[in-house]
Amino acid sequence: MELATARLRLDALREDDADALFRYRSDPSVALYQGWCPETREDVLDFIRAQCHASLDHPDGWFQRAIRLSGDGTLIGDMGVYVPRDREGSYEFGITLAPLHQRKGFAREAASAVLGFLFEIRGARRVQASIDPRNLASAALLRSLGMREEAHFRKSLKVRGEWVDDVIFALLASEWPPDGARV
Repeated sequence: MELATARLRLDALREDDADALFRYRSDPSVALYQGWCPETREDVLDFIRAQCHASLDHPDGWFQRAIRLSGDGTLIGDMGVYVPRDREGSYEFGITLAPLHQRKGFAREAASAVLGFLFEIRGARRVQASIDPRNLASAALLRSLGMREEAHFRKSLKVRGEWVDDVIFALLASEWPPDGARV
């Protein structure tokens, strides 16, 4: 899966992305809301290498793509799509951006492209996202894309030794695209 928007390119992670990926994924302000926080650069390289075998056609795994600036190819974040095994036509996605590139509309641009791809190309019937409710920027992003909050699970996930809440947002194919969701 390779996608392009006005300012971004979503494509495969490469080994030469390891330093940038490690820098922002291990940043405490980013890791606060993430399930995966690499401890070493080698963890990142292992993750990138494992993605060489990932596919949207193989359920029960995350398919991770780089988010790059279209002009110079700088890695500014990553996005993942998860295909559940027992829920045909259902996907989950998540986006992580480096702090320097947050609050510039990049997450919305990437998420809109991913939702369009999943609904229009892959034939998804439902797409969801799972966030920590303390991540107000992510909640606002998902709402701006027409996603609705469907569930709030209290203290349901253990992240780095802390029990945290999990909020599920979702959108159905029949609701895509909501007004203004396209960038």
